[in-house]
Amino acid sequence: MTPRRRPASAEQQDKRRRILAAAARVFARKGYFGARVSEIAKRAGVADGTVYLYFHNKEDVLACLFEEVMAEHIAAARAELRLLPDGAARLRHVAERHLRLLGSNPDLAVVFQVELRQSTKFMERFTASSFQDYLKVIEGIIDEAQREGTLRSDLSRKLLSKALFGILDEMVTSWILGRRDYDLGKLADPVVDIFLNGASARVTEASRTPRRAAAGRGGRPA
Repeated sequence: MTPRRRPASAEQQDKRRRILAAAARVFARKGYFGARVSEIAKRAGVADGTVYLYFHNKEDVLACLFEEVMAEHIAAARAELRLLPDGAARLRHVAERHLRLLGSNPDLAVVFQVELRQSTKFMERFTASSFQDYLKVIEGIIDEAQREGTLRSDLSRKLLSKALFGILDEMVTSWILGRRDYDLGKLADPVVDIFLNGASARVTEASRTPRRAAAGRGGRPA
């Protein structure tokens, strides 16, 4: 397969972004398999053939949507994490960023949580790319938290990173399948509190890591 055409001018870049934004809306509304390239083009305000100037086919549109959103998300997260003081603060930031990224864009959330998981082929492709990069970011923070003594050092970093991702993933899925009438980002504090301290009643308030005053208010996990 020949390389994708990369937009050279600002106008071309804008057109490509519009196509990807339109694809997120159409995939979320129609489902990946029910969506047509012509519908994406119409929503983006371009001719059908224009889509093929930037993408090989519908699958390529889906792949680029995932890869580019994840690349931007990971790059921004890495830059922001450098400004935070410790592993606990970085874990909380990653959790909030994850939840707000998808909570602020329901169409994107549906594509990521539902449409990308419709096929083993899709899952294998995306798990081998940006998803692994994302887990490595989380693993790096967990390593730091273990060295600081915030997390147990006898547990696998890979296991812990997948456990945290799994909690966040389920929060987004529950939000999508529910009424979406609460602020998903506000669940970051209670999620990280459970991850760091557990749900045991034996954990005293004094032993908990500091949380922002509004932790969990307005958020309601399904």
